[in-house]
Amino acid sequence: MIKVLFFAQIREVTGCDKLEIEASEGLTADGLRQQLLERGDKWQLALGSANVLVAVNQTLSGWDTALTSGDEVAFFPPVTGG
Repeated sequence: MIKVLFFAQIREVTGCDKLEIEASEGLTADGLRQQLLERGDKWQLALGSANVLVAVNQTLSGWDTALTSGDEVAFFPPVTGG
């Protein structure tokens, strides 16, 4: 299983802070995002932006990062500060 976490506006829009997804061979971070986008409008609104960032096992990652069972994937909006 892959543990999936959602932060900030993504969590607010989806109404979900975490879930578990069955790992499949060849799954990437973008493939996981595509699976989530298929869940409907609120998921498309939350994850459809090109600005969404992904971290795999607490490391900022690219969308082509391969996922395996036991991974933790987090989706979050860009972070700004001052």
